[in-house]
Amino acid sequence: MNKSTCVSILILLGLVFLVSSCACTQDAVRTSGAQQSAVVEETGAEGEENAAPAEAPEKKPPLARKHIVKRGECLWWIAEYEDIYNDPFMWPLIYDANRDRTEAPGRIYPDQILCIPRSGYTMDEIREARRQAGAPLPYTPPEGSLPPLD
Repeated sequence: MNKSTCVSILILLGLVFLVSSCACTQDAVRTSGAQQSAVVEETGAEGEENAAPAEAPEKKPPLARKHIVKRGECLWWIAEYEDIYNDPFMWPLIYDANRDRTEAPGRIYPDQILCIPRSGYTMDEIREARRQAGAPLPYTPPEGSLPPLD
């Protein structure tokens, strides 16, 4: 093999490694908030299912007011967590609330504590934050998101 072929192979292997590690990072990093629990079915002595009690409404975890940054996280992922905003396009709200602790949106560090605003914004301010983050029109938060409205 000549030198350029070896260099090309090394670059290709490096890209494959980079892409595969980035794809796993978000799942491995996500530990904030509620843990999903499995439903366990109980069986009787003879193997028959016991009568299940009436299903209680699913309790939602309390909304986080602070978040401890873990290795590999970014504001986009943090805003996307179900106990934060459940919408990645709301990351500018976290950045604005933590400007005194953060030099730039891309400069957060492991073990850094971020405040998560839960109120104090109008719908127009939230739409503007989502627009700045690159959200598609109409910039209104999607159903299921948890915007920090007054």
